[in-house]
Amino acid sequence: MSERRTRYAGPIARAGVHPHSLIAQGFAEDAALADLLDRYPAELFDINLYDYDDEGQVSLRTGARGRLNGAQLLEAIQQGRLWVNLRDVETGWPELWAAAMAEFKTVEAGYPGLKAVKNAGQLILSSPKARVPYHFDAAGVVLFHLRGRKRIFVYPGDEGHLPERDMEQVVARQTTEELPYTLAFEDDAQVVDLEPGQALTWPLYAPHRVENLDRFCVSLSMDFQTWPSRFRNGALYTNAVLRSRGGSPRQTDRMGQGELALRWAASLALKRTGALKSRIAAYERQFEPEVGATDGAGALKT
Repeated sequence: MSERRTRYAGPIARAGVHPHSLIAQGFAEDAALADLLDRYPAELFDINLYDYDDEGQVSLRTGARGRLNGAQLLEAIQQGRLWVNLRDVETGWPELWAAAMAEFKTVEAGYPGLKAVKNAGQLILSSPKARVPYHFDAAGVVLFHLRGRKRIFVYPGDEGHLPERDMEQVVARQTTEELPYTLAFEDDAQVVDLEPGQALTWPLYAPHRVENLDRFCVSLSMDFQTWPSRFRNGALYTNAVLRSRGGSPRQTDRMGQGELALRWAASLALKRTGALKSRIAAYERQFEPEVGATDGAGALKT
């Protein structure tokens, strides 16, 4: 595999595209999606609206599930500029999850040394012109694309594009997943246009952003953890706690597996004692989906 695009160890060195067969099973059709939206628990919805300035800097508005039925909500998403995540697909749509896990095993087998110990997922329904800002995921990801067309920009996982101090804040839930961004990063992007029936992988933690290409899109984002990623996430959490107490911990990419494992073990104890309270647990909702409203976002109804 050519040019490695991350400083972190792992079997995935750069973004890669793989085939999958989930579309033929009917998971992306309007009727199935409307039925799913009708019955999906409201507390598992993340409804976001991103606004950008000329420098690519982002501001976030968050929405409530609202009172639309499934068909109406689907229509609002298809007309607007919304990005809707349905969390915990493994319990919310077990039939899709079982099929996706079978596909994941095929992808996993293509990367010698990759061994997932935990998987979780979210179904993403997004408007034709929706865009997701520059961010990273604290897990490995396989993005199974089911409908529409997406353009994904994947950036190097070096300190310049992915500062560990910012990673610590995300892992410790002090901030959302967005990272500092500059337009100059575009010179370093690996750009992939993703079609239905394709799945995309990228290196652990690699920063990325997403643009829909003028079509309603449906994707299943499957997170996976390995023991090395668990150790590093724990070390990042521990470093965040140490930094909040005035410490200057060294970066995790300078640690061996033994030290990472010790810091992971420390993170378990720190979490049990509530060392850092989440700052993103309760975002104020600013809108709810509405058919025909600008961007698909209407006023909150009391």
